[in-house]
Amino acid sequence: MAMSRKLLGAALIAALMATTAHAQDRYGERPPLVVSPDLSAPWVMQLQRAPQGAPIRERVVQQRVVPSARIAVAPSPVVRARPMPASVSVQSVSAVVPVPAAPQSIAAGIDPKFLPQQVSYNGPHKPGTIVIDTSAKFLYLVEEGGMARRYGVGVGREGFSWKGSETITRKAEWPDWHPPASMIERERRKGVILPVHMAGGPANPLGARALYLGSTLYRIHGTNQPSTIGHAVSSGCIRMRNEDVTDLYERVKIGTRVVVS
Repeated sequence: MAMSRKLLGAALIAALMATTAHAQDRYGERPPLVVSPDLSAPWVMQLQRAPQGAPIRERVVQQRVVPSARIAVAPSPVVRARPMPASVSVQSVSAVVPVPAAPQSIAAGIDPKFLPQQVSYNGPHKPGTIVIDTSAKFLYLVEEGGMARRYGVGVGREGFSWKGSETITRKAEWPDWHPPASMIERERRKGVILPVHMAGGPANPLGARALYLGSTLYRIHGTNQPSTIGHAVSSGCIRMRNEDVTDLYERVKIGTRVVVS
């Protein structure tokens, strides 16, 4: 009986030892779960398979987030389309460059070709010379570089046209008008009475400016009748729009050569 009890005790001890060894082997293969002591913080835990007897390492990855923070998103870049400049066509040197016309001149019924224009010039006269083509009704101020400034003019009607070369001997702004005796008599026969003298001003037939040619009675002058530009209506003088003769007046000086053809 005593022997049986000893054998039963030995068997129990052997069973307990076997159970402990099995438990140690199991946890050696799968270590126990270890959690962060701070359970209120966001965390991520990764368990590593540790070798037998090695401590289990815990790696915690934390993301700190401020509750009131907002994620800043960079705005998309604004792309503004820039129009490409239009290709500029290259004009030949003979191209005509018109000068903008005054509205009152257009209303006066002037053909646009008689408005001031920049044109090429290959004639024999040197820069600074005034050349008047009475048949075409154009006045040219020859410039440097093979160019000329062209103006439309009114010229002498049939029987009063002339040709030749003169120089500017006098310049006047808003000149007085003294009609020659021959003109006064001629107009009287037609029933028109001309004054012996008319002060300068907008109603004066000589207009805003006058360039006197040599010792003759002829002038390059403005007009109070701009619709006559481009026509042969004068008594031999060269008429220009008031704005055109004013422009020419500022560009030339006494002694300038004038060629009428």
